[in-house]
Amino acid sequence: MTNSTSTTTTAAGRAGRREWTALGVLMLPLLLVSMDVSVLYFAIPAISADLEPSGTQQLWIFDIYAFVLAGLLMTMGSLGDRIGRRKLLLIGAAAFGAASLTAAYANSAETLIAARAVLGLGGATLMPSTMALVRTMFTDPGQRAKAIGIWSGVMTGGIALGSVLSGVLVQYFWWGSVFLVNLPAMALLLVLGPILLPESKNPEPGRFDLLGVPLSMAAVLPVIYGLKEIPSEGVHPLYVVSIAVGLLFAALFVHRQRTAATPMISPALFRGRGFAPAVVLNLLSSFAMMGSAFFTTQYLQSVLGKSAMEAALWALLPSVPIGMAAPMATQLVQKGVKRAHVVAAGFTIAATGYGMLALAGTDSLWLVLVACGVLASGIVMVMSQLTDLALGAAPVEQAGAASSLLETGAEFGGALGMAVLGSIGTAIYRHEIPAGAPAPARETLGGALAVAGRLPGRTGETLVAAARDAFTSGMHGAAVAGAAVLVVAAVAAATTLRRIHVKESAAVTETEQAGTVEAAA
Repeated sequence: MTNSTSTTTTAAGRAGRREWTALGVLMLPLLLVSMDVSVLYFAIPAISADLEPSGTQQLWIFDIYAFVLAGLLMTMGSLGDRIGRRKLLLIGAAAFGAASLTAAYANSAETLIAARAVLGLGGATLMPSTMALVRTMFTDPGQRAKAIGIWSGVMTGGIALGSVLSGVLVQYFWWGSVFLVNLPAMALLLVLGPILLPESKNPEPGRFDLLGVPLSMAAVLPVIYGLKEIPSEGVHPLYVVSIAVGLLFAALFVHRQRTAATPMISPALFRGRGFAPAVVLNLLSSFAMMGSAFFTTQYLQSVLGKSAMEAALWALLPSVPIGMAAPMATQLVQKGVKRAHVVAAGFTIAATGYGMLALAGTDSLWLVLVACGVLASGIVMVMSQLTDLALGAAPVEQAGAASSLLETGAEFGGALGMAVLGSIGTAIYRHEIPAGAPAPARETLGGALAVAGRLPGRTGETLVAAARDAFTSGMHGAAVAGAAVLVVAAVAAATTLRRIHVKESAAVTETEQAGTVEAAA
């Protein structure tokens, strides 16, 4: 390494211009991977008209990306630690670009489903690799905290941006354009990555845990599937069995990791001070974020009557304060405020957002938007600090595995939030809707709106008003439950993190730096 702060990390461990430029390059794949979660929201009607998928195929077009992504995160995080995070990142970028091109010009539903699956595989390589490279490039605790704050903001913003971008592209071009936008960014990453990004890996990784791969997927996928289906379909025995099977395989996976000579996820990670609390609290933050999204997206469209495009554009407004939340949290910690207090404050702010949602009526656009902004800002404060804490507590040689655990926990948390809070809201909705309403109207708000359109005169209007009131009541109940979870999380953060200081959790020894990070130049 050189001593020039403009080209690479200094001898004192501080990153220079090269590292910050490399961070900008890393944000490209991260933004695209997060956008792909929501990029089909407006494209699916055009896809349905063109490819004519069956109902099951349409569901798979939507869900296969998230399923593959969640199922392979731990595998790819561990693989990156072994073969090199930059190498895996570039392989993933190439796969993501090729799959995007295939998806854009898919001539059948089967081809599009396969392309979306490969996109999920590419995303599973990109997400932990970007986070692990941030860990290895920014060894100074303060700089790493700022870099992770940027990472968290881009990740959160990408999800909101994806739906809006897809609406604009579909309106002015054709549905395949939502995939083609990935190509320039991936091409730039493939060109600049080898120049700017340092290669890093575990110098003594041991044999790859091949048995851990199917066990991890068998643990993750059934649970995610069951949790995703419960909010919309109800507590069906199939979904309960699916979750139970996943938990059984999760127990087998944990046993395998505790007994294997070279486990995929080393149990020693959880002995790092603050790592386990960070993973659990991060899961709760995703629980809150995705649980609220289940209601607010429907509220904007089905209660307020906004078109999908209007709802997506309105939903961008809460992202304005989100961009300031992570840097503010980082500044507070660096100025001496205890991280435990900052994380607890973030959870409390998010709980306040839920409290505001509990006060919304059936015509409370601005209150709901402000509530979303407050909630999301609190969650981003929490996520940025917990990510920094977890990565700082993990050894550099296991940065990929640590990153994948955080991301997998976030996937579980998001699915759990939608399942639990969605079920609470649905139960209240079904209790509040008039008993004499048609069967579809008693199930969901969407069903009520569809039935009301076929009813004459005031009968339909009365049903719509009753359904919107019932849905809003369900949102109130879910918001109260979400606020309660966040208050408990705030207390847990203040308790479990109170003895963990920034320098302790983020210390990187000279041995770690010398043994695991190789400058690309």
